[in-house]
Amino acid sequence: MTFTIRRATAKDVPTILQFIRDLAEFEKALDQVEATEATLEAAMFGPGAVTSCLILEKDAVAAGFAIWFYSFSTWQGRKGLYLEDLYVAPAFRGRGGARFVLTQLAKIALEQGCGRFEWSVLDWNTPAIRVYDGVGAEPQSEWIRYRLSGDRLKALAEQ
Repeated sequence: MTFTIRRATAKDVPTILQFIRDLAEFEKALDQVEATEATLEAAMFGPGAVTSCLILEKDAVAAGFAIWFYSFSTWQGRKGLYLEDLYVAPAFRGRGGARFVLTQLAKIALEQGCGRFEWSVLDWNTPAIRVYDGVGAEPQSEWIRYRLSGDRLKALAEQ
């Protein structure tokens, strides 16, 4: 199966939102999706946008997407590419689409002078872990990811 890939445009926002919902459902977190077409369009394509998106296609049909942004490594003194979400629709899985997206993102990272390409994966998502292992990625088990959101974020900000 031959895939193509392209940069997303504002016209892709409905598709992007559907993929976000599909991914959240797969991750058993659909109830946590707050994104709307309006918030995505502003965040991804409005002034000051800090994210980018690729659309994976097969025969001009959207088959998946990847959303990323740039991080920064103080140790390297360079930016890094952080993959926020990678999703391939079930009908297109197992055919190399995820690996193709990762390859394209690796090329973007090198073209942009990034010192790293990083992402997170749920520990139970073995199909994704197999793909990541297959491209030579190394798990970073010594780091613990922390998060503040919602009321806890507000509480800290109000101190």
